[in-house]
Amino acid sequence: MTEFEDISLEEMISDGFDIVAEEINLSDFSETDKNSEQRIFPILPVRNMVMFPNVVIPITAGRKTSIQLLEEAQKNGDFIGIVSQKNSDLEQPAEKDMYQTGTLAKIIKIIKLPEGNITAITKGFHRFKIKKIVESQPYFKAEITKLKDSKPKNKEEYDALLENIKDLALKIIELDPNIPNAANFAIKNINNNDDLLNFICTNSSFPSIEKQRLLEEKSLMERANKCYEMMHEDFRKLELRNQIHQKTSKDLDKQQREYFLNQQIRTIQDELGGGPESDVEDLIIKARKKKWNQEVEDHFQKEINRLQRQNPNSPDYNVQRNYLDFFTDLPWETYTKDVFDIAKAEKTLDKAHFGLEDIKKRILEHMAVLKLKNNMKSPILLLVGPPGVGKTSLGKSVADALGRKYVRLSLGGLHDESEIRGHRKTYIGAMAGRILQSIKKSGTSNPVIVLDEIDKIAQGLHGDPSSALLEVIDPEQNNAFYDNFLEMGYDLSKVMFIATANSLSTIQTPLLDRTEIIQIAGYTMEEKTEIAKRHLIKKQQEENGLDAKSFKLGNPELKHIIEAHTSESGVRTLEKRIASIARWVALQTALIKEYDPKITIEKIDEILGVPRPKSLSEITGVPGVVTGLAWTSVGGDILYIESILSNGKGSLTMTGNLGTVMKESATIALEYIKARHDDLGIPQEDLDKKNIHVHVPEGATPKDGPSAGIAMLTSMVSSFKNKKVKPHLAMTGEITLRGKVLPVGGIKEKLLAATRAGIKEVILCEANRKDVEEIKKDYLKDLTVHYVNRMEEVIDFAIEK
Repeated sequence: MTEFEDISLEEMISDGFDIVAEEINLSDFSETDKNSEQRIFPILPVRNMVMFPNVVIPITAGRKTSIQLLEEAQKNGDFIGIVSQKNSDLEQPAEKDMYQTGTLAKIIKIIKLPEGNITAITKGFHRFKIKKIVESQPYFKAEITKLKDSKPKNKEEYDALLENIKDLALKIIELDPNIPNAANFAIKNINNNDDLLNFICTNSSFPSIEKQRLLEEKSLMERANKCYEMMHEDFRKLELRNQIHQKTSKDLDKQQREYFLNQQIRTIQDELGGGPESDVEDLIIKARKKKWNQEVEDHFQKEINRLQRQNPNSPDYNVQRNYLDFFTDLPWETYTKDVFDIAKAEKTLDKAHFGLEDIKKRILEHMAVLKLKNNMKSPILLLVGPPGVGKTSLGKSVADALGRKYVRLSLGGLHDESEIRGHRKTYIGAMAGRILQSIKKSGTSNPVIVLDEIDKIAQGLHGDPSSALLEVIDPEQNNAFYDNFLEMGYDLSKVMFIATANSLSTIQTPLLDRTEIIQIAGYTMEEKTEIAKRHLIKKQQEENGLDAKSFKLGNPELKHIIEAHTSESGVRTLEKRIASIARWVALQTALIKEYDPKITIEKIDEILGVPRPKSLSEITGVPGVVTGLAWTSVGGDILYIESILSNGKGSLTMTGNLGTVMKESATIALEYIKARHDDLGIPQEDLDKKNIHVHVPEGATPKDGPSAGIAMLTSMVSSFKNKKVKPHLAMTGEITLRGKVLPVGGIKEKLLAATRAGIKEVILCEANRKDVEEIKKDYLKDLTVHYVNRMEEVIDFAIEK
């Protein structure tokens, strides 16, 4: 049984009637032929309420079956039967647990609530009686018999009785403080006596069993008489309650007297130098040491005066005290002095990070401008690159170079806007957002804050955190960042934000527009070797309790670990492999076993396991196999395109978990071959009588994008001509039906992946030449790049003669 809230007259007026009055035109929901056509009606059991005809009332549903019933009925425009439950404690009522008489209703509007429940605004039409239950899953459905009300024989007597009921209802509203005055308006504006009777029966405070008896009464005259009797009883109870209330008002006077005595006690404690006034004094002393403007000073004085007026024993006192503690702990206009020694800053960055020239250059440029102007809004840098390339640790180095405080804010998995903007202080357990908490933690208003993993922010039920970040990182807006807990603007314009991400695809466009994007590609073999020698080996020796002479790894050994035991753009896996070696050395040392500190390649393979194969010639040494280049969220990678022919009718089959764009590239390649088969030296008979199957291995991994276009074309031509593709050759580029080769992205990452895989030659589009020229020549010293514009050039170069 779905839980339903008790529906009172107050709720009807304040919740339901307002909705109807403001948003819904009831004339749109009059009874139609749908009622007469409908034979089977969904039955909705409710508890603690009884619905009458021609009454609009909200019903709140929480369980899945009832939500499904209401949503499907609204979608199909069906009437539903609303019946009351005999025992309100039952969670799963059976047929015997429901009254047989109820009211047919139409759903006017469904309102979805934050906690997952829904509220349906319903209007009653006819009384009915259940004839037969025809379905019980997922919810009850029944055949019914409509019931007609018996009209009064003496209309004048009936009208007079309804006038008395109306007057008595208005008196009850006047006496009962829980019923809003708006109920007067509702009752006075119901002109039809039958509707007035049903409205009062629905919303009165009668027990549910008595309301059910009123609903089952077919005579309107009898229903009115019984309603009038029960209203008289309620009226007498209200009068008695008011008499008791007057007697207890003397007790309230006593509480007021105690309040004044407490005020006198506070005055005495103030004279003695103790009590809550000492809290106020402490806060005022803290405030005197703060540097803030007149606006902040005025706000503080207002809040401290509010604290003084509150009773120390009240819960609000502690809320206000915690708020003022946080308010005075914020650094406000306290700033650290930036270090403008650019040469020293360059040494600091070079010492902590090898490579990353672009980002180092950007930081030094910022420092130079700041030194010359001495007043500049801090930039918001977004470092994008694969895992393990040092994006997060770079923030610490930037803070050291600038002489600023450093705070790291992890945003991975954040799904609540209040984590950024904070909660209003009136909530229990309210606190400021993580931005201001980080400012408080740093102790200055110009720290370096690293917004880590900004691409992994989730969107939950309580707002969108990435949208809340828009104000944080916008240099034109963040000089008055509004935190819900602080209740006033805070200047973030001097804070230097550095955001990190692995991919730009999941970041909102407005968020990207407010940042300066710096792409960080993976490291080359030489860079990884140098990083391991300068940083990783020393770090793992310290973490495993070893000294500097415990083991040594030379350049050949480090290159072997990188080539044979890692496959990544960063150095995180490399550090894990060095850690494995360090633990092996630690074990030998602990067991007092002799070992050679100079670790050989053979010993590395013994510790780390079987190395990966280095040569690609065996994999690509058959017709139809081509090496392509791909870009992933963890950097560049290589992939193989395979094709094979079989007897058939010239059909194309594609496998390997390919996306739509990649499948379209294969279709374009085959159509190009069919159109140019004479120039390519492929017989028409092969195209008509041979099926071709294109496969991209690692089928569990989704693959998409246009970059594999020329690789698919080359693979198909190689299969049709039964000729091998040149060894140690890779390619990437998009193709068109006109025979053109188009440029693609991620060139640096792809070329670095090619060098890691032992590729000697790469085919690229001519338009990608500028991307290659931006890469250091040292990175590509063992790689030859060939530029093409047409597909014919690709085929002529790639396929062996």
